Amino acid sequence: MVSAQILVGKGDVPCLLEARYANRHGLIAGATGTGKTVTLQVLAEGFSDLGIPVFLADVKGDLAGLSQAGKNDPKLIERAQSLGKEGFQFRAYPVIFWDVFSEKGHSVRSTISEMGPLLLARLMDLNDIQTGVLNLIFKYADDNGLLLLDMKDLKALVSFASENTEIFGKDYGTVSKQSLGIIQRELLSLEEQGADKFFGEPTLKLTDFMQTTLEGRGHVNILAAEKLFANPKLYATFLLWLLSELFETLPETGDAPLPKMVFFFDEAHLLFNDASKAVLEKVEQVVRLIRSKGVGVYFITQNPLDVPEKILSQLGNRVQHALRAFTPKDQKSVKAAAETFRAKPGLDVATVITELAVGEALVSMLDEGGVPSPVERAKICPPQSRMGTITMEERQAVMSRSPFKDQYTQAVDRESAYEKLQARTQEKVAEPDSKKRSGKEPDSVWEIAAKSAVRAASSKVGREIGQSLLRGILGSLSKK
Repeated sequence: MVSAQILVGKGDVPCLLEARYANRHGLIAGATGTGKTVTLQVLAEGFSDLGIPVFLADVKGDLAGLSQAGKNDPKLIERAQSLGKEGFQFRAYPVIFWDVFSEKGHSVRSTISEMGPLLLARLMDLNDIQTGVLNLIFKYADDNGLLLLDMKDLKALVSFASENTEIFGKDYGTVSKQSLGIIQRELLSLEEQGADKFFGEPTLKLTDFMQTTLEGRGHVNILAAEKLFANPKLYATFLLWLLSELFETLPETGDAPLPKMVFFFDEAHLLFNDASKAVLEKVEQVVRLIRSKGVGVYFITQNPLDVPEKILSQLGNRVQHALRAFTPKDQKSVKAAAETFRAKPGLDVATVITELAVGEALVSMLDEGGVPSPVERAKICPPQSRMGTITMEERQAVMSRSPFKDQYTQAVDRESAYEKLQARTQEKVAEPDSKKRSGKEPDSVWEIAAKSAVRAASSKVGREIGQSLLRGILGSLSKK
């Protein structure tokens, strides 16, 4: 039976990540080119070997190598043996590729409603007033049974609000055409960046991320993020949404021998850059509470100080690669990073951080009782899969073997806000003729909306609205 430990590296003693404490989160930090990607790869392999599914974003394309066996290199074999890595062999891992843009992996989609106004506001750089207007638009959609599934749904509803600001304001508060115009422009900008490919159905089933092979190895879910990363805010918002959906979906499990899943958040500083206080509070809440759902979250970034202190304090398993200290500011960062470790007698952490070679790191994992071990200067184990990129032919071969190869290919466009608002417009155009024939005053736009909502509530689609409009902890209008 495979031991529920992952050998990360070895210094004076082996550095072992205890799987039972993997849901207490972690951090991989270090300057560019110091070996963070290899450490991430080693951890992903270790979790997969233990039957724990993994999700990670591949922003440079070099993590795709997990899908291929490593090159038979005698030096790597010798290094693995010297570090005590038992059963080391070059092999591929069970990778599933995903892609928001549906180019290098299976399609990943969410609905506008699931994303929610808070994350959308961040994505569009809206100020507080504009964010308030967006919240009102979502509230109106909820009250009137209008499903917000894709970009055209939200655009249609914003246009409706812009054309009916006085009627809208009677029940939902004042909304200015200027704010609505800004939201419209930002939506167009998102479309130009390709965000419209992400919004729609069929939506991703998070349970598809949490599968194992027949041999009991955890799937390594890799998001092809080279193109997504070109828009850092879209990249960070997508991963934040995914993390919040995991939190919202999974049941409480408490501490268990193995986590249900491990989530790696590469380039983690992007999550916190320019984030509002509300977003930061929600992130802190998710990281603090998702542990009890059996999910471990591992942040990868250049400097530990990129992560807010309240979140950093929750990251128990740490691997610190080299940092550079050329300026007084750099030296301050090195000192601060050194102070986050449990000291080891005779080891000057602040000095060692600047001296570490590529493939070396300062490692501190949670020991018995969940207490951080004294920091160890260690050589990191080599990965068993390929280090580096893969060809498109190799990627397509992996995708062709995927159990989800046909599940997310075809987009679905069911009746939602866009179609209903179009129907209302057509009814409104036809009303003058009806009035002439009957002599009856036509319904107001608001009355039409109310009647449509009643009809929706009695239909099959209406009965689905209760579930379809639910939003996660970072998408909700009211949850705290």
